Amino acid sequence: MQIVLTGSLGHIGQPLTERLASRGHELTVISSSPDRAEAITALGATPAIGDVQDADFLARTFEGADLVYCIVPPDYSVPDNNAYYRKVGEQYAAAIRRAGVPRVIHLSSFGAQLDAGTGVILGSHYVEEELNALDGVQFTIVRPTYFYYNLLNLLGTIRATGKILTNYGGDDRLYMVAPSDIADAVVEEIERPGEQRRIRYVYSDERTGHEIAAVLGRAIGKPDLAWQVIPDDAVRQAMLDHGMHAKMADDLTDLNRSLRNGRLAEDFLRHKPERSGRVKLEDYAPTFAAAYAGKK
Repeated sequence: MQIVLTGSLGHIGQPLTERLASRGHELTVISSSPDRAEAITALGATPAIGDVQDADFLARTFEGADLVYCIVPPDYSVPDNNAYYRKVGEQYAAAIRRAGVPRVIHLSSFGAQLDAGTGVILGSHYVEEELNALDGVQFTIVRPTYFYYNLLNLLGTIRATGKILTNYGGDDRLYMVAPSDIADAVVEEIERPGEQRRIRYVYSDERTGHEIAAVLGRAIGKPDLAWQVIPDDAVRQAMLDHGMHAKMADDLTDLNRSLRNGRLAEDFLRHKPERSGRVKLEDYAPTFAAAYAGKK
C-alpha cells in the first residue's frame, strides 16, 4: 500500500514508520526539517520536506497515495493554537480533494467531538470537521487519551514544592496513553478494511491522580508525593508568571478543567475499547524519573 505519513519522526511517527516499513508498505514521510531526511530514508521511507500549511506541496505529495495519515505537528510558537490547527486542517482537506486520496486516517484527541470548553482540544475538533466534510473519502478518526509524556508538565511543581499542584487530578480518574500504543492502533486501522466513517479510541492505562502520584513518587524517590488540586485561577496565573501567552494559558486551564469535570472523557467512556494498550504507568515511570533527575 502506498501511504503518506505526516508528523515526521516524532513520538508516534518514529514507531509508526518502523512498523509500517517492516510490513512492506511503500511510505512517504512528510517533515518540515531537511535534517530529518537521512533518518527517514534509513527507515526505508521516502522523505518529503515541506510545510503542512502549504496545500500545493501537500497535494503533490499526496498524489497517487492509497492512504494518508494526518496529524497536526505541534507548534508552540503560535499565539493561537486552535487557529493554527484550523488552518492546517483546511490545507489537508484541500490537498486531499485535489489529489483524490481515497482513504484518510486522522490522529485527533479524545474530547474532539466537543465544540466548546476544551481549550487546545478545540483545534482537533476543527480538523475533524474539515476532514469529515470530504465526500467520497473513507475517513477514520483515531482519538488517543492523555499522553503519558504530558505528566512531564508536572515536574516544575514537584521540584518547587515537593507536590503535584494543578487544577485536575487528585481523585479524578485519568485515562493515559503511550505513543507506541497509538502507533500500534494506527497500524491496525490502516490494515483493516476501510469504512466510510469510523472512530477508534486508544488508551493504555487508567489511574486516579493520587494513584499516579504514588507510582511516580516511588520512581523519583519521593514515596509520599501528593497530588493536590488547586483553583483554576492559581494555575493560570502560574502559567502567566512563567511567560506563557495569555491565550495559551486560558486554553490550557480550560483543558485541565475539562479533565477534572469529566467532559473530556465522556464520549471515550461511552465507547471505551475492550482492551487497553501494552504500556502501563509503571512502564512509563522510569522515563519520568530520568526527566526528574535531569537525564532526559
